[in-house]
Amino acid sequence: MTSNFKSGFVTIIGRSNVGKSTLMNTMVGTKLAAVTDKPQTTRNIIHGVLNSAQGQAVFVDTPGIFKEKRGPMSGKLTERAKEATKNVDLIIYIVDPANSIGAEERYALSLIRNLTVPKLLVLNKSDLPEEEKQFLDDYKALAPDFTAMFELSALRNRHVQPLVEKVFELLPEGEPLYTDNQITNIGRDFWLAEIIREKIFKALRKEVPYSTHVEIMDVEEKPELFVIKAVIYTNDSRYKKMIIGAGGRAIKEIGIAARKELETALNKKVYLELEVEKDARWQERV
Repeated sequence: MTSNFKSGFVTIIGRSNVGKSTLMNTMVGTKLAAVTDKPQTTRNIIHGVLNSAQGQAVFVDTPGIFKEKRGPMSGKLTERAKEATKNVDLIIYIVDPANSIGAEERYALSLIRNLTVPKLLVLNKSDLPEEEKQFLDDYKALAPDFTAMFELSALRNRHVQPLVEKVFELLPEGEPLYTDNQITNIGRDFWLAEIIREKIFKALRKEVPYSTHVEIMDVEEKPELFVIKAVIYTNDSRYKKMIIGAGGRAIKEIGIAARKELETALNKKVYLELEVEKDARWQERV
């Protein structure tokens, strides 16, 4: 370890669907958090660890700020995002220039306004056509309140490296927070469940995905494949029918999509068994 080793927690915050999870996945170099186009896909505080010659940055992915009530979890998730701004070394505030500054943006800004740690403004989705980034100048006007500003595309991994370099420049000197071989605070079963839940969010519409929660019941690794058994919980019997679909079509689509990604990530065949159950109290376990 060098004498000037940098380390610290870097919270990524912003409204829903601005690309927080995508940015963390890109900076860390592996997919840790589920990514969809639906608000508040992220439910938990997920750490992504980036080790470099300069030090160790622990990126903290947070649930999106979403003021419209979308199921019983919305208030809890916003509170988690608020808590994640405490006792950190750096803030990355990420925005989407295709959306105007509204109530969610103002609330997110209020959470970080009085923080004394360095704050970086990230204008994401630079890959969008210019005509779609109609609020870009409004966000650029926020720059005086931040230590530095960056325009980048987290999805395309364009111009992300200057942001990473600035993060290490601003982090304090300190000891590693994670061991060299650990890149996240989440376990294997949580990660498996997140992959499945991501496919539910992509396959189902409206309020149905928000009624769901995934738990891994068993994982068996055989020489030639993984056997994974999981339960999808929903808080309403009518949603259970929709998740299964006519003739089991919807659950089959979810299973195929999840299995393909898991096989790529695990580099081995996967047998995925999914069940759907009603449990009106699953929110208490999340």
